[in-house]
Amino acid sequence: MSDLPRKAVTRTAKLAALPLGFAGRATWGLGKRIVGESAELVGRELQQRTAEQLFKVLGELKGGAMKFGQALSVFESALPEEIAGPYRAALTKLQEAAPPMPTRTVHAVLAERMGEEWREMFLEFEDKPSAAASIGQVHRAVWHDGREVAVKVQYPGAGEALLSDLNQLSRFVRLLGPLIPGMDIKPLIAELKDRVSEELDYELEAQAQAAHAAEFADDPDVLVPAVVQQYDQVLVTEWIDGVPLSEIISDGTEEQRDRAGQLLARFLFSGPARTGLLHADPHPGNFRLLPAGPDGEDGWRLGVLDFGTVDRLPGGLPSTIGLALRMTLEGDAEPVYEMLCEEGFIKESMDLDPDAVLDYLLPIIEPAQVDTFTFTRSWMRGQAARVADPRSPAYQLGKQLNLPPSYLLIHRVTLSTIGVLCQLGATVRLREELEEWLPGFGPEADLLEADAEGPESEEQQEEAPEAPAAQA
Repeated sequence: MSDLPRKAVTRTAKLAALPLGFAGRATWGLGKRIVGESAELVGRELQQRTAEQLFKVLGELKGGAMKFGQALSVFESALPEEIAGPYRAALTKLQEAAPPMPTRTVHAVLAERMGEEWREMFLEFEDKPSAAASIGQVHRAVWHDGREVAVKVQYPGAGEALLSDLNQLSRFVRLLGPLIPGMDIKPLIAELKDRVSEELDYELEAQAQAAHAAEFADDPDVLVPAVVQQYDQVLVTEWIDGVPLSEIISDGTEEQRDRAGQLLARFLFSGPARTGLLHADPHPGNFRLLPAGPDGEDGWRLGVLDFGTVDRLPGGLPSTIGLALRMTLEGDAEPVYEMLCEEGFIKESMDLDPDAVLDYLLPIIEPAQVDTFTFTRSWMRGQAARVADPRSPAYQLGKQLNLPPSYLLIHRVTLSTIGVLCQLGATVRLREELEEWLPGFGPEADLLEADAEGPESEEQQEEAPEAPAAQA
């Protein structure tokens, strides 16, 4: 296995070959149909070959190309089934593994970052990586104090590769767009570029993970491995065993799927409230399902990995999200419209019908309308089709809405998490989590609305009748 390709010309050549490969396979498919093979059969084979080449290249390049592929993979639920089938296996591969760095490269990075005597820090160190991701790979080891640890090693030249790939991919947005119908690929790539510097900084990642590990230390539902040591491009954390969420998606029981979905929703909404940070990379490769008790008799916990990308929200999720969601469910079109205007979701130059905006939002927030909701791929596809069909009123209205920069990451994380819940097919008590953790949505929302309206005047207070003694 060769080193991570770092030269721009090499990486560009690999990416540039993708559209040529697509065209070549289309010609091959036409030839097969000319000689009499079923168009449906040829179409499926063509899609499968396209998927295999696309994700083979993305995986080999690692860097931004693989990061982009992982970002796409969580939206697999939105693909029509005839497209999703051939692509699903290839997409899932990106969530868990990629071709590894050569052992000599790993040793060279460890020697450079931890010192020539780096082996003395470990009682054992496995040269074969246990996982490989977009900018680094993970090795299992035993720390000098006997703890099992995960050693995350950053690929040499990862930063340069990330930017090079994303710049190159931005040129192919029209070719890549059909992978996720109705999704604008260009903003996704732009946002990934904005996050590059943060994700490359293992010190920032260590701080975010340590904050979560401390907060969730005694939590019965969520486990975050503690940080053991951090070096420039090396991060050592405690090791956790568990079933990867990708395996739960493909082979999990109904109980496991529902439990994983519930805990994923709980972590999404409770994390910002408890730590002031939003875990912003919710693809299945970053989660594990592990037994809560020694033999699994106490149910399942959610293990959470990879805090390289987080959104810093000191006050938790904005209360305007909860208030707007609550008022939408109550059918208050005018107040919802006014709030969306104030927050920048509707530009000043736009004059939209508040009832039409409400009709646009209500199907999207259907999971919050009921006590329990079963997330399915068909529901996700229905939502994607509704907002992506140019003949649909939802499509026409959606084009006129705006996403303020401060909400961009929150929006993507929420959509990504919903995508994973649909892959799981999980039945989740989402409303319960929203009421407990989303500011503005639960019982305290009345107080927030009262604060927004301002205190009562002295005259109103004087006119208010006194409460009976028994109720005072």
